[in-house]
Amino acid sequence: MTRDRLAAHRAQRQVQEAGAIEMQSVSHAPPSDHPYANGRPNDISTMSGFYAEVASIQDSISQFNANINTISDLHARSLNALSEQETAANTSQLSELTDSTRALSNELSTRIKALQTPVRGLNRNDAEIRKNRITLVHGKFVEALQKYQAVERQYRQRYRDRVERQFKIVKPDATPEEVSAVVNDTEGSGNSIFLQAISSSNRYGESRRVYREVQERHQDIQRIELTLAELAQLFNDMATLIDQQKDKVDNIETRAGEVNTETKRGTEQVGVAVGHARSARRKRWICFWLTVVIILAAVGIGVGVYFSQHPSSSSSSSSSSSTTATPSATTTT
Repeated sequence: MTRDRLAAHRAQRQVQEAGAIEMQSVSHAPPSDHPYANGRPNDISTMSGFYAEVASIQDSISQFNANINTISDLHARSLNALSEQETAANTSQLSELTDSTRALSNELSTRIKALQTPVRGLNRNDAEIRKNRITLVHGKFVEALQKYQAVERQYRQRYRDRVERQFKIVKPDATPEEVSAVVNDTEGSGNSIFLQAISSSNRYGESRRVYREVQERHQDIQRIELTLAELAQLFNDMATLIDQQKDKVDNIETRAGEVNTETKRGTEQVGVAVGHARSARRKRWICFWLTVVIILAAVGIGVGVYFSQHPSSSSSSSSSSSTTATPSATTTT
C-alpha cells in the first residue's frame, strides 16, 4: 500500500511538473524569424529608425532573460527528476531552449554591432544620443550574459557533485583520483573506471542505472561547457565592440572639435577681412577728400594767380581811355 501511494505521488508530481514546464516553454517561446515590429530591419540611419531598433533590441534582451530563467528551472528539475522519462523530457526541452537562446544571443550581438554603423551627416548631439543608447543596450546585454554564465557555472558544479555522489554509490571506496577522472571524464578514462566499478559491484542493476544517469550528466556538463565557451566569445565581442564605439565617438568628438576650431578660425578671418575692408574703405574716402581738397586748392591758386597778373593791364586800359578823352574835350573848346 505504501509503495502504491508513493508511486501515485510520483506520477502526480511528474504530471504537474511536466505541465509546468510546458507552460513555461509556451510563455518563454523562442523569438520568431522576424524580430522587428514590421517584419523587416529598422532603418538606423534615421533617428526614428534608430530608436525603434533600440526598443526592439531591449524587448529581445527581455526574452533572453526569460529564457535564462526557464533554463535554470529545467536544470533544477533535471537534477530532481524521479524517473528516466522525466529526465529525458527535461533534457529534450533544455536542449531545444538552449539552442534557441544561443541563436537569440548571436542575433542580439549582431544587431548591437549594427547600431554602430557609421551615419553621414550626423551632428554631435545625435552622435551623443546614439552613444548613450548603444551603451545602455550593450550594458543590459552584458548583464544578461553574466546572468546566463552564472547559471551555467552553478549547474555545471551541481552536475559534477551529482556525478561524484552517484559514482560513490557504485564504488564507496573510490580514490580522489578516480572520482576526479569520472567527474571530469578526462580522455575517456572516467568511463572505463566506472565500468570496472560496476563489474565489481554486488548491485549490478542499480549500478547500471547510475551509470546511465552519469552518462546523461556528462552530456549536460558538455552542453554547459559549450555554452560557457560561446558566452566567453560573446563577452570578447562585446568588449571589442565597446572599444570600437569609444574610438568612433572619440573620432566624432575630435572631428567636431576640429570643425569648431576651423569655424572659430574662419570667424576670426572674416572679422579681420571685414576690418581690412572697412579700413580700405576709410582710406578711399580719405584719398577722395584729399583729392577734392587738392583740386580746390589748385583751382584757388590758379584763380589767384590769374587775378594777380591781370589787374595791371586793366589799369593801363583805363589810363589810355582817360588821355584820349581829354584832347577831345580841348578841341571842342
